[in-house]
Amino acid sequence: MSKRRRNGSRGQQAYGQQKRRPLAAKSLREPAIFAKGSSTDSEVPHDKVTLTQARRGTPSHRPVRVYADGIFDLFHSGHARALMQAKNLFPNTCLIVGVCSDKLTHKYKGYTVMTETERYEALIHCRYVDEVVCDAPWTITPEFLKKHRIDFVAHDDIPYTSAGSEDVYKHIKSAGMFVATQRTEGISTSDLITRIVRDYDVYVRRNLQRGYTARELNVGFINENKYRLQNQVDKMKETVRTVEEKSKHLVHRVEEKSHDLILKWEEKSREFIGNFLELFGPDGPWHMIQERSGRVLQALSPYPSPHTSPSSSPTRGRSLSPPAL
Repeated sequence: MSKRRRNGSRGQQAYGQQKRRPLAAKSLREPAIFAKGSSTDSEVPHDKVTLTQARRGTPSHRPVRVYADGIFDLFHSGHARALMQAKNLFPNTCLIVGVCSDKLTHKYKGYTVMTETERYEALIHCRYVDEVVCDAPWTITPEFLKKHRIDFVAHDDIPYTSAGSEDVYKHIKSAGMFVATQRTEGISTSDLITRIVRDYDVYVRRNLQRGYTARELNVGFINENKYRLQNQVDKMKETVRTVEEKSKHLVHRVEEKSHDLILKWEEKSREFIGNFLELFGPDGPWHMIQERSGRVLQALSPYPSPHTSPSSSPTRGRSLSPPAL
């Protein structure tokens, strides 16, 4: 297993432990210190430690001084994870971080988003950093190592081509003072800048909405009005979308109410019909009352005697007069 893979695994493991560990008040500390411009500490004897001794652990008064340098523009989680790995390389580590100035960075690498002061300040507030070296050299010299009593230099193992050198850490590796860390894939300063460039119009429009002037954003008159028009169109779209959502919600509520009313009406109708049939049906009390009423009326009013005509009565005997002569 290579150093890079082994150290990366230790860094990942330590990161998991840090993540699971609750943040207690006692774990908070003051920001890291800035290294002195002219340190008298370099005159104090500083016995070198071997890699084996460092990994085994050193006395508390003699931490292993590990140095990591970089630009650290737009300080992000990839930077922090690299420093976390450097801090956890050995049981007792003092992590010194060198930050290159704007002058050196612009000369050898290109323009930065953050100024050197902003980058210095970002590093002293990283929890893994013990000391920050401002205006760090682009190429580490023996004098620099001696001045800051550096035991090992930590960086990812990919050759860093710059300043006419195929690998600026080649002499550090040859001296046996190099320890590898692992890069975090998917995050870098270049990635962040690419996102901003890709979505340039979106960020310009957002900052115009937040009150930045076109001059501050370096935007011309035509583009400024174009972005402001796009913002107005987006506001209108959002308003229409809001009205549509409210209308849908209202229609949904009306449908729910209508459905409830229909269900209640059907329920009441069934109840009414059932009550009606129960009351007026053939077996209902109303039918029984009618039958009983008919019987009572029949009992109170007997049927009348049949009527006969006078002509149907028996004929009384009459004397017949003799026929006329």
